[in-house]
Amino acid sequence: MKQMTLVIVQHDNKVLLGMKKRGFGAGRWNGFGGKVQPDESIEDAARHETSEEAGIHVADLEERGIITFTFEENDDVLEVHIFRSTQFMGQPLETEEMKPQWFAVDAIPFDQMWKDDPLWFPLFLDNKLFRGAFHFNADHQIIKQELSTVSAL
Repeated sequence: MKQMTLVIVQHDNKVLLGMKKRGFGAGRWNGFGGKVQPDESIEDAARHETSEEAGIHVADLEERGIITFTFEENDDVLEVHIFRSTQFMGQPLETEEMKPQWFAVDAIPFDQMWKDDPLWFPLFLDNKLFRGAFHFNADHQIIKQELSTVSAL
């Protein structure tokens, strides 16, 4: 199992998302994050990935969810820890991997995001804790899913 991070920055009723420019998920809006390296904590990975991908330094991290992703075309199991940040330093700027953009919470571009995002994102926005699992086919359609709120992660 690969541990991953995903950071959604919220500020003034907006969320900061990034258009993935290359690699896995290219062409989709997403939060910022990536793989947790063997020598770092999940929180440290969330911080450094957000800095690398959006050019900002998050001052706070609040874990809101954990989702496991599996894929029909390979054996990868991704355990993604989803964080909210409301305080950051710096201005978001485009990097080689991501192009950041602010979206009003009522104008999130779900049609240009992963198919699971419209399912868990409302829980995230409602300050709920959640756990889930999504299994995708080769066309990145959800073929199996579980999602529920929890009292603790």
